[in-house]
Amino acid sequence: MSKITEEEIQKILPAKGPSFEEVKNYLEKYNNEYIIIKCGGSVLVDQDLFNNFINDISILNKLGFIPIIIHGGGKRISIKLNEAGIKSNFINGLRVTDEKSINIVEEVLNTFNREITNALKNNGCDSQGITNKQNNILVVEQENSKLGYVGTPKEINQSTIELIVKEKKVPVIAPLGLDKDNKVYIKMTLTTPNCPVAESLPNEVKNSVKEIKEVKDVDLDLVWDPPWDKSMMSEAAKLELNL
Repeated sequence: MSKITEEEIQKILPAKGPSFEEVKNYLEKYNNEYIIIKCGGSVLVDQDLFNNFINDISILNKLGFIPIIIHGGGKRISIKLNEAGIKSNFINGLRVTDEKSINIVEEVLNTFNREITNALKNNGCDSQGITNKQNNILVVEQENSKLGYVGTPKEINQSTIELIVKEKKVPVIAPLGLDKDNKVYIKMTLTTPNCPVAESLPNEVKNSVKEIKEVKDVDLDLVWDPPWDKSMMSEAAKLELNL
């Protein structure tokens, strides 16, 4: 993490933001730590939430933190599938993704990825997309033939993430990977708390999320914890989190 002066911090923070000393403490504590931000599709279809999300990430980046975004896109995927007349079937709460569906899923997630990276760049925060088409980091195998194009990560290319971070860019990761035959698979649990990408990085991710979200007046709660309750979760997610 590059050094940043008090004057530079004061220029970045909102008028009613935390004090220099508060920010300095976080900068010292999380020096060279990756901050994994898992963004659900709801943020990406609500323009106000999306704008706040982009501003929050930009502030973190400008302060010298190292955010890494992993995004979903469930709501828009459902909308696009409905528009195409494709009925969504579920097994134990997981969407069955056939050949027609994966094409739409791939299109939606790659579009979301570009929207996030472009919005960050337009907000003065350099970023780099990571998808199945660009800088792919996930080598996957089919998880279950009944689920179709749903994959389980077998390899994660961490060096690609590290290279992007070294260039002072924010990595923006879509939950897509390729198998040994270059077929595209979606990894549906990539944006859940036991995210394999997050687990592959050597960092105190959970503690980082818990403490950094306590920074006041920067609206980080919109990044870390969008309003939700257990009833909004799929059965698969509840099983995964032991709820």
